[in-house]
Amino acid sequence: MSRISRIELTPVAFADPPLLNVSGVHQPFALRTIVQVWTDDGNHGLGETYADDTHLARLEAVAAVLPGLDTFDVNGLRQRVAAVLAKDSGAEVGGMLNLQDPVDVVLSPFEVALLDLQGKELGRPVVDLLGGAVRDEVPFSAYLFYKWAGHPGAAEDSWGAALDPAGIVDQARSMIDQYGFTAIKLKGGVFPPDQEIEAVHALAAAFPDHKLRIDPNCAWTVDTSIKVAQQLTGVIEYLEDPTPGIDGMAAVAAQTDIPLATNMCVIAFAHLKPSVLADAVQVVLSDHHYWGGLRRSQLLGGICDTFGMGLSMHSNSHLGISLAAMTHLAAATPNLTYACDTHYPWKTEDLIKPGVLSFADGSVRVPTGPGLGIELDTDELGRLHEQYLAAGIRRRDDTTYMRTIDPTFTPNHHRW
Repeated sequence: MSRISRIELTPVAFADPPLLNVSGVHQPFALRTIVQVWTDDGNHGLGETYADDTHLARLEAVAAVLPGLDTFDVNGLRQRVAAVLAKDSGAEVGGMLNLQDPVDVVLSPFEVALLDLQGKELGRPVVDLLGGAVRDEVPFSAYLFYKWAGHPGAAEDSWGAALDPAGIVDQARSMIDQYGFTAIKLKGGVFPPDQEIEAVHALAAAFPDHKLRIDPNCAWTVDTSIKVAQQLTGVIEYLEDPTPGIDGMAAVAAQTDIPLATNMCVIAFAHLKPSVLADAVQVVLSDHHYWGGLRRSQLLGGICDTFGMGLSMHSNSHLGISLAAMTHLAAATPNLTYACDTHYPWKTEDLIKPGVLSFADGSVRVPTGPGLGIELDTDELGRLHEQYLAAGIRRRDDTTYMRTIDPTFTPNHHRW
């Protein structure tokens, strides 16, 4: 039996392209916190999470009370996290979402690290601890963004600009050629709906065998959402977060046969009952980073299965530890039948050693080594931490960054 001896939390920054969205544009660097949990026998497990200052302070407070905890005592972990955060409320997630209860989002990276440790102790991959693999490869989608050619004042990146349907199709072709994706997601909410509908139809014409979806991050009113759904019926497999709130989504769902998906109005267990009663959402986009880790995400999967809701997986800008955890989780979740989202192709830096995680035909093969099956590159961890210190960014804020370029910019939430 091993116990936690110490915990290291390392905030890092990695280069991010100028990806446009409803709130503005991605900053030049994305932030993550790397969690290393060490045991008294010298082993260590890995987790990855957000890195804004408030979240980092919560992680530090929890890390201080975990030494001595049995590495298999995940219930004890939750009890300690809840006790530390008992008087805390509200947690911003990824710069766009807000949770009323921070326990699950703070718990997640520590739970992943404990599962990594458990797997290493048992000599089994994390997927086995979650019940075993129902698939050996996990399909992901090509995640497309409207984007500038490069950050203002910087050189053009390798992807170039994508500001119209032709640019989006070119971006999709490049991503599919590199990674083999068979599903495509377009991040919308940037331009008026007619322009984004045109882009989806252009994708359908260029890639007739690919499954399509669009996510405007609640940029549209209910009436506009219904009109868009009418024009995309038979074209997309689901419509993600067209309008805000459970009531708004229910109003749209009542007027279309296209399944509605969300990672904005159902982001905690308390949201499931009202959503089910209103038939507001037909596909939940899970995300272990804020649903409480891998086992809590499996609980979410069971609830979705019970009520006939589809299941996919949401992504924020992330590194390889998160991709490994996502892959193990998706491989062990029978009803996660949609291709998962991932920002991973957009990154140019990572801190895990290469050779384990790669895309083939749009899928990532489940790591077979013990635990998460990945190894941390400590040199890259140090470099990305130095980059975090130099970058000066301490929370994701797409709107403020956009306003340094366009002072008149207003977020597009519920705009059209």
